[in-house]
Amino acid sequence: MRQLGLDIPETLAPAANYDLLTSHGGLLYVSGQLPRVGDQVAVTGRVGSDIPLAQARHAAQLCALRALGVLRQALGSLDLVERILKLQVFVQCTPEFDQHSEVADAATDLLIQVFGALGKPARTAVGVYQLPKGASVELDLIAVGPAGLRFREFHHAASR
Repeated sequence: MRQLGLDIPETLAPAANYDLLTSHGGLLYVSGQLPRVGDQVAVTGRVGSDIPLAQARHAAQLCALRALGVLRQALGSLDLVERILKLQVFVQCTPEFDQHSEVADAATDLLIQVFGALGKPARTAVGVYQLPKGASVELDLIAVGPAGLRFREFHHAASR
């Protein structure tokens, strides 16, 4: 990760009453991640009016880094991730904005940087009216890890 110049968050906790990651039969479901840096949502506002495309792409990368942090925290190492199956990217945007795929590409590109071809997921990119905390972008993903692997569970809720 250091060779790629990526700064993956070390310790993450849910911001409300949910688990950051659940699993079943080797499938790893990572909850929605906002573009947070520390405890602050770093990119807020509506893409297409308040936020330009480049900043929305940066927000998608921040979200992807947090998702990688969740996987690493749960598994102990990203080396145990066998494949990224599905990526969903939600963009808070104006009705006229139609570059959702370009925003999502920033997250996909990062996953491919980390995992190579195994990081290229099936994907959904959609525009939405509003996201939590005013975030410009949110994403979640499904990955494959070793079946039967026990991971750290995230049952505590962080202070809001």
